[in-house]
Amino acid sequence: MPPLANLGCRIMILGPTNSGKSTLAAAMARKLDIPAIHLDRLQHLPNTNWQVRPEEEFAALHDQVILERSWIIDGGYSRLAPQRVRRATGIVVIDASLVTRYRRYFYRTLFQRSRAGALDGEQDSLSWMMLRWLWKSRNAAAKYRQLAVASGLPHVFAGNAEELNRLYALWNLKRK
Repeated sequence: MPPLANLGCRIMILGPTNSGKSTLAAAMARKLDIPAIHLDRLQHLPNTNWQVRPEEEFAALHDQVILERSWIIDGGYSRLAPQRVRRATGIVVIDASLVTRYRRYFYRTLFQRSRAGALDGEQDSLSWMMLRWLWKSRNAAAKYRQLAVASGLPHVFAGNAEELNRLYALWNLKRK
């Protein structure tokens, strides 16, 4: 695994829902003193239970953020990934088993009141739509790994919780 510094100052973190992207982005941002941008917070309206913004508004917010000098952006949103890849200096792809991702979803919606990447107002609640999305996106990491390799950028893969924990240790990152 390469040193964290090899990824530069504009880092994309990709992976399926509830794989730990936002937590990793926040830890990396603290370590590197670079802003963490959680795309879910741009895609969804604050103080709602994940109400989606109009597409044009989301795209404008996204395109404005990627012009900044430095960032760590977590989230896929493949339709906007090409312009993000053009500005990125490195990519991290993480994955977690479907069981782990379901467990994290139940924990965060039922018990966790504050977490990295949550919407302002933190009004998470269990939803059939999200349960279906977790199932539907179960193989998303393979697509993200292909994107990382094709980009030609420095990249890191953490294919499970053990590998992700090794990244935290290697890069001396702290979970809040």
